[in-house]
Amino acid sequence: MATVALSPNGVDEFHLDTRPDTVLAATMDGVVELRFAGGAWTTAERSLAGRHASCLAIDRQSGTAFAGTHGDGFYRRAAGGDWVRAGDGLSEPNIFSLAAIATGELPVLYAGTEPAHLFCSTDGGSRWHELEALRRVPGCEAWNFPAPPHIAHVKHIDVDPRAPHTIYVSIEQGALLRSVDSGATFEELHFQDDTYVLNKDVHRVVFNPHNPAEFYVPGGDGITYSSDAGRTWSHRTTPQMRIAYPDAMFCSPETDGVVFATGGGTAPDVWRKTGDARSTVARSRDHGQTWEALALPHLRGNIEAATLVTWPGGFGFFAGTTDGEIFASTDRGESWSLIASNLPPISKCIHHRNLLLGRGAA
Repeated sequence: MATVALSPNGVDEFHLDTRPDTVLAATMDGVVELRFAGGAWTTAERSLAGRHASCLAIDRQSGTAFAGTHGDGFYRRAAGGDWVRAGDGLSEPNIFSLAAIATGELPVLYAGTEPAHLFCSTDGGSRWHELEALRRVPGCEAWNFPAPPHIAHVKHIDVDPRAPHTIYVSIEQGALLRSVDSGATFEELHFQDDTYVLNKDVHRVVFNPHNPAEFYVPGGDGITYSSDAGRTWSHRTTPQMRIAYPDAMFCSPETDGVVFATGGGTAPDVWRKTGDARSTVARSRDHGQTWEALALPHLRGNIEAATLVTWPGGFGFFAGTTDGEIFASTDRGESWSLIASNLPPISKCIHHRNLLLGRGAA
């Protein structure tokens, strides 16, 4: 099987030898497995029922899948096996984000939690140790999250493709942190130019594969761009983008300067009033200076998870919403089809609830 994962805060890029035929989707009621056969996608299996899966990763070499949950810890599934609880040393059960680095026989795993702590495993998730330097960053006592329970979390963990010892940790809300020694020490990156200072609501770091010194930081204040590995910054969100609250973002693996972003047309506090996230996928062909919305239907649910998949001769995407829909594109984002619906919400923390409140259904 050519398997990819779709989750709000897990591994979101997969480079395969053939087109994907299996998707593991993290939902509020476990993991849903979709398979492609006979020209159509169908739901093949549901697992981890009753657990809010928040982040997924897959080790391509072994086929082992990893899952973090809201409040119920960490799980691992060997290829062809069942999910089993793991994570000795993971002292925080609310696993918000996962990252995986292929290093040989076993991947190096990072797990970010709520409250905001960072853990590392070098044996495929059996044993973990905390990277305590994260909690020694000046100002960490002020990190918080606006919505209940008002506790900051590690939103995303990103590894520099040029240097696997360099990791970026996005604290929602509080800081963007960089470590050049696999988490032994951290520094905070500050965003400022002559006209713009970024707020502390950072979602992730996206590297340009054609120029890894160039990267993007989507967050609650839009998209911030750096061409020099974070020394200088500029704002790259425009009205044409149609996304006010960007989250997942990808650079084209084929064409330098082409980038894709997903997210809501308004912010989560507005969803509580309207019940409509107006989410979409947008594309830029000039490093984020101008944007166009792609051909998706009106989406009232927010796109909370997206995955980029490449295969010889092409690439495409999967996108999942708080309304339990999964869309797919196999032609570089030009067209999209609905491949699953009526699933449990694909949602980080309480975003699905904000939309239900706006619809009078919570």
